Amino acid sequence: MRRRWTDVLLTAAAPVTWGTTYLVTAELLPAGQPLWSGVLRALPAGLLLLALTRRRPHGGWWWRAAVLGALNIGAFFPLLFVAAYRLPGGTAAVLGAAQPLLVAALGAAVLGDRPGRPALLAALAAPLGVALVVLRPGAGLDPLGVAAGLAGTASMAAGLVLTRRWGRPAGVGTLAATSWQLVAGGLLIVPVAAAVEGAPPAPDGPALLGYAWLGLVGTALAYALWFRGAARLPVTRVSVLGALSPLTAAALGWLVLDQALSPTQLVGFAVAVTAMVLGQLPGRPGPGRPGTSASRPVPVGPAELAQPVPVRPGGGPARSAGEQAGEFRRPLAPLGQGAGR
Repeated sequence: MRRRWTDVLLTAAAPVTWGTTYLVTAELLPAGQPLWSGVLRALPAGLLLLALTRRRPHGGWWWRAAVLGALNIGAFFPLLFVAAYRLPGGTAAVLGAAQPLLVAALGAAVLGDRPGRPALLAALAAPLGVALVVLRPGAGLDPLGVAAGLAGTASMAAGLVLTRRWGRPAGVGTLAATSWQLVAGGLLIVPVAAAVEGAPPAPDGPALLGYAWLGLVGTALAYALWFRGAARLPVTRVSVLGALSPLTAAALGWLVLDQALSPTQLVGFAVAVTAMVLGQLPGRPGPGRPGTSASRPVPVGPAELAQPVPVRPGGGPARSAGEQAGEFRRPLAPLGQGAGR
């Protein structure tokens, strides 16, 4: 029991860290170039982890790493960029908060995992809580923005489920598998960023500090913790924790930038946090399924991040590298009203 809640807390640290992106982007990064910011986050962090682990994909893992990197970062970042710029208020964040519902459906279809009642209730309640926190009166529904937001959410959900489905190759640890996804995803964004935003920015001192925080802590460390948790916990429970990202951003806006929180927002906080806690409670295992990952998480040692972990032959779901994500915010938008991670 204690190990399971340790896994939950370590996994929750990832979206909490991603929530600082709102503040860092608004205060430190150059405005108007979120795609290049995504490249400068993902690619250097991935190359750093690749240099530290010295493990490259082999065989079928070349294309699997490319697919996972595209779903978790390369496709998700541009889609999130479109949604965040075309949808007002926190509409895009609410679309992203619906990810647990897609994960539950895909997990049942692809993995055969049926989430318990607490996880399903949490998947329904968490988007409601986020909506109460980030939505503002007059929020519209631009068709292209909604389509991009839903596509980005689906991309994240598919990335999480597929990483659980494929696992990791034998002898490869979380950090190495994380590096493959970050490098592949970052490289995929480069041509999109060049076409949309032109030349990359020339960062000044504050921007270098912001990129260092987002790259080392908000990407390399946070994604490693996120993928670690996705390898240990049922996918629906992991996805519910993603609601901590916009909630953290709203809390930082209140603490650091003196942005007021209304009673409705406070109720939203309570609903979302309660949903996330409820979502971590074990559900009843289905008949004939006592050994599924939903009912028996794999124990984790304190040095797991640096240790290779074997998987079943052929890459089964027993020990996966987990999901990812990234995030873009409008640099001048109120904190907590953007989308994603």
